[in-house]
Amino acid sequence: MRLLLAALLLAWPLAAGAQTKAITLPPDHAYGELKPGPGAEVTGRTCRSCHSTDYVVMQPRGDAKQWEGVVAKMIGVYGANITPEDAKAIAQYLATQYGN
Repeated sequence: MRLLLAALLLAWPLAAGAQTKAITLPPDHAYGELKPGPGAEVTGRTCRSCHSTDYVVMQPRGDAKQWEGVVAKMIGVYGANITPEDAKAIAQYLATQYGN
């Protein structure tokens, strides 16, 4: 019990000093603006939650299967919070606008 109390007393100043920090990201470059079309809004909103759209437009062009793989990687490897419906819309948008 004494050990627990000592640990709590030592940790208290650290917890009291912890603050939430906000990070303001710079705007995307103009060349990173997504092409207009069905799915552009969900693609921009979803992708920007982790990285700039510059990253999207610089990817090699590919077919629907390639873009489905990219979206699946973002979900499975990087933990992107994308619903199955949004994943389908994003892959379709990317294949249409940035496909072969």
